[in-house]
Amino acid sequence: MIKTLSECLNCGFVRLQFTPDLLPADITGTKIYDHKDVSFKTMKGPIFTNFILADEINRAPPKVQSALLEAMQEKQVSIQGDTIKLDKPFMVLATQNPIESEGTYKLPEAQVDRFMFKILIDYPRKEDEIEIIDRFTEGVNNSASKLITTKEILEIQSFNQKIYADKKIKEYVAELVDATRFPSKYGLDINGHIEFGASPRASLWLILAAKANAIINGRGYIKPEDVQAIAYDVLRHRVLLTYEAEAEEITSDEIITMILEKVKVP
Repeated sequence: MIKTLSECLNCGFVRLQFTPDLLPADITGTKIYDHKDVSFKTMKGPIFTNFILADEINRAPPKVQSALLEAMQEKQVSIQGDTIKLDKPFMVLATQNPIESEGTYKLPEAQVDRFMFKILIDYPRKEDEIEIIDRFTEGVNNSASKLITTKEILEIQSFNQKIYADKKIKEYVAELVDATRFPSKYGLDINGHIEFGASPRASLWLILAAKANAIINGRGYIKPEDVQAIAYDVLRHRVLLTYEAEAEEITSDEIITMILEKVKVP
């Protein structure tokens, strides 16, 4: 899916298979000694492209996962003293195995918080499964067409910042995030279910994602419906549950639903 997306957007694509023996240098790159020039040269790693797919990201230990932190936040990579800017656009996408699976590591909270969305993918519908069978068992050769240029993507990203967000919308977003930290202030009896509330990044991504949703719907301004449409994807990995909540099989999505129902809509 990500490879097809990169082809449609005319961007570079690299798939990284995360394994327990993966090293940070395997992602970012390293310096090697050149005998001819009698000097060290920087060898860039596979992270220097537009779309990075970190496949089964939680199969690598935290030290390896932390190699992505600087790239995802500052859009740059430091290799033994040299700091190199990444190409634009740049995006890290990752797949994650269930925590209960053998051989997986829990992702550091600081890393998880750098992902804009967490999207849950369930089993395909029966009709979709049949289409998958048709495509992969009958020699069907599907190819993606280039729909947009890299320059146009950067222009859209810049335009997204200019979508109008009213002060009341910003207050609404701030209250949604604040409700994950201090639920009792909003009449929510879920104090024993949330270990950590959402970070300030949640507020930023709620606004930016709502702006993008407004663009998709042909508007130059945000409505509360735009915020609600993307709230689950932005918040579900930022609302960390207590052991008691997990024991009662309460999910982050259920907590978010209660918050959306309780916080007053402007």
